[in-house]
Amino acid sequence: MKIMAILEYDGSRYHGSQIQQTVPTVQGELESALNSVTGEKVRTAFAGRTDQGVHAKGQVAAFCTGSSLQPEVLARALNHYLPDDIVVKKAYVVNDDFDPRRDAISREYRYYIWNNEAPSPFSRSSAYHIPASIDVEMMNKACRHIVGTHDFISFAGSLYGLKNTVRTVYSADFSKTGAFVIFNMIANAFLPHQVRHTLGALLKVGTGKLSIDDFSRFLQVKETGAAGPAAPPHGLYLMKVNYPGDVQ
Repeated sequence: MKIMAILEYDGSRYHGSQIQQTVPTVQGELESALNSVTGEKVRTAFAGRTDQGVHAKGQVAAFCTGSSLQPEVLARALNHYLPDDIVVKKAYVVNDDFDPRRDAISREYRYYIWNNEAPSPFSRSSAYHIPASIDVEMMNKACRHIVGTHDFISFAGSLYGLKNTVRTVYSADFSKTGAFVIFNMIANAFLPHQVRHTLGALLKVGTGKLSIDDFSRFLQVKETGAAGPAAPPHGLYLMKVNYPGDVQ
């Protein structure tokens, strides 16, 4: 049977989600746990790649197994073997042709900023510390320029051979809760490092280093990485991957 697993992880000590031979990765840990539970060498597929240091609350992985364990039992067994910073939140049986990347209709990312003069020891690996004042209203005005369908090549850190750099952003906005400034972005798909480059440029707007008009011009520049530098990875979370209602 084919299983969809919803993963939550702290990416601090991992070299991204995608498996690599000599360094710890989320995919590597999941496949090792699957081998321990089922005795099979299972290859997993993820909905999307997260970079080194990026976290997830709703990453989706899929794999085939000959195990007779029910999905909820399989999830508990995997959590027994997984390290404490990776958890299978839920598991479901899906159709054999389910593809976690191609079948997704949108992805939701969130970025946490600790906007306080003093750093916090509790958010040092989970939020980006910015002591300077940030104008949230100005950043939200700038966000309006990136909602819709555009060529986002200027907001990509690298392309990894991608030829189509047009994406549709459904929403992008900031909110403030106490000392946290939170950036949410939902799109049909994302280019590599797109969220972090977008946020890096928006923070220039919020700190008065870039005008909204100059921010909007990045969409016309069409040069890889023009909107950089990217915000650091440790404040970024893949929150959710959305699928058509008939997947599960």
